[in-house]
Amino acid sequence: MQRALSVSVERFPIAGGFVISRGAKTEAVVVVAELRTADARGRGECVPYARYGESVESVVAAIESVRGEIEGGATRARVQQLLPAGAARNALDCALWDLEAKRSGRRAHLAAGLDRIAPATTAFTLSLGTPEAMAAAVAHAGHRPVLKIKLGGEGDVARIAAVRAAAPEAALIVDANEAWAPEDLPEYFAACRAADVRLIEQPLPAGADSALAHIARTTPVCADESVHDRAGLAALKDRYDCINIKLDKTGGLTEALALAHEAERLGFGLFVGCMVGTSLAMAPAMLLTPRARFVDLDGPLLLSQDRTPGLRYDGSLVYPPSSEVWG
Repeated sequence: MQRALSVSVERFPIAGGFVISRGAKTEAVVVVAELRTADARGRGECVPYARYGESVESVVAAIESVRGEIEGGATRARVQQLLPAGAARNALDCALWDLEAKRSGRRAHLAAGLDRIAPATTAFTLSLGTPEAMAAAVAHAGHRPVLKIKLGGEGDVARIAAVRAAAPEAALIVDANEAWAPEDLPEYFAACRAADVRLIEQPLPAGADSALAHIARTTPVCADESVHDRAGLAALKDRYDCINIKLDKTGGLTEALALAHEAERLGFGLFVGCMVGTSLAMAPAMLLTPRARFVDLDGPLLLSQDRTPGLRYDGSLVYPPSSEVWG
C-alpha cells in the first residue's frame, strides 16, 4: 500500500501564557504528520519537548528520516523499531492508527479492544506564580472539580495553601516538575497532607529520585519525567504509586497501551497526561481514560483557540473524539 507523508509545523497561542518550574511559553508549537492513501487520510500530532532533548527541527528531521519506509507501507510495529520513544514516533504512530480506522471503517477504540469510551473529567492546570497570583487564577477556574497546580520549590507551601483556600471544594493535584530537593520532602508532604492534595507529580529530578523509596508517601506520588515507556518501569516500584502516561513520551498510542498494561500488572495507578497541544493530540489519549485514576487532557483548554474540528469540552468533561477529529 502506497502512502504519501506530509509533515507540518503549526502554532497555537496559549491563553495568558503557561509557566512551570523550567520556564514559560506563550504558544504551543506542534508537529503534525499526515498520511494519505487513495481512499483515506490519517493524522497524528506531537509536541517536541526540550526537556527530552527535542526541538521542532529534530522531530521533523526524525520523521523525514523514515519517510521511505513510512510511504512504503511500514506497520505500527515496524515504526516502533524505526524510531525511539518520543514525539516523532508519536505523530507517526497516531497517524497510522487514524489511517487504519479511516480505511477500515472501524473506530480506533474498537481496534484497541474498547467497546466504548465515556466522557472523562480532566484536571485543569494553573501555571506557576506567586501564591497571590495562583489564588487569583482560581477565580477563573475554581468551579472546576480537579485543579492541577504547577509548583517550583521555594514558596510552594504558601502556594499550596493559597490555592486550597481559594478552591476549598476542588480536588488538588500538585506538579513540581522535578523542582523539589530530598531534604524538603517532609515539609512539602506535610503541606500537601494539610491541603488534602490527592497526588504529587514528579517531586524530584528523574534519575535522582531514590529518596522517595525511603520516606512515608502520605500523599500518593506519580512519576512523570521518570517514566517514558516500559523500559525501567519495574525499577520505579519502590518510589512511585502512579505513573503519568503521555503519548509524546511513550512514542505513540501503541506503546502507551502496552505501558498501561504493564503498569497495572505491577500495581501502579494510571494518570493520563498531555503536553500543551490541540485536540488532535488529546484524542488518541482518550483511549486510555477508562483505566485511569486521574486524567489531565486540558491542553486545548489552555489555548486561545483549538483546531477545528476539535474535541467537545463541557466544563471539565472531555468527550471522546468523533471520527472527523481522529480515529
